[in-house]
Amino acid sequence: MTYKLPHSTTSLSTIPNPTLPNKQANKVFIIGLPRTGTTSVSVALLEQGLTVAHQAFTKQAFMLADAVSDAPCFSDYQQLDALFPSAKFVYLDRPMDKWLPSMQMLLSKMMVHLDKDNGRFHPIMKRSFNHCFDIWQVEDVCDEAHLAECYLRHQQQVSDYFAGRDDFISIDIGQPNSLQTLLTFLGIKDDDAIDYPVLNVGRNVASWDEYKHPHKISSNATGPDKRKFFDYTLPKP
Repeated sequence: MTYKLPHSTTSLSTIPNPTLPNKQANKVFIIGLPRTGTTSVSVALLEQGLTVAHQAFTKQAFMLADAVSDAPCFSDYQQLDALFPSAKFVYLDRPMDKWLPSMQMLLSKMMVHLDKDNGRFHPIMKRSFNHCFDIWQVEDVCDEAHLAECYLRHQQQVSDYFAGRDDFISIDIGQPNSLQTLLTFLGIKDDDAIDYPVLNVGRNVASWDEYKHPHKISSNATGPDKRKFFDYTLPKP
């Protein structure tokens, strides 16, 4: 099943210009689900000189970043495709037996902050997780069968949506040479890049916050429209 792309009331002409130049000619959106390597890929792209937002909740964050990963990219890729028609999309695959326990651990830490009414996480992040994991609809969001279904559903929807397109790639960062495959896809030449940094291992979920780099873009970057997000809405799953 695929989602029908809704009409967006936000056009490119209404998106603010960045306040610093982007190195990458086309935006890059990392649309793999959480715990598939989004932080490792984000840091690898920082090391290539790109500006990167690991999560972006304002228009300005999207404009400042060459690449954006995690929420809301994994839920909003169709809407971002309409807003940024020259963008490139990177899906991150991960073996189910490794992804499931990692995702269960993450959600066990996050659920109190993803509460619809009282959770402290950004509303865009909340609705992104709800869109893909039904966190407000199911009794036990960490149930293994439920999460496996969510993963496979998302994977199939992404595959169907981008079928036959050359602006999309699917990679497993645990496979040999996947970093070179990614860089080639993005038009970046670096023969010395061998592997991704190993981050967010085990129960660590904060490697992005701990990693210091001048090209990191704040998820809540403010600009001409202050901290406004795009005007689109997501269809129901």
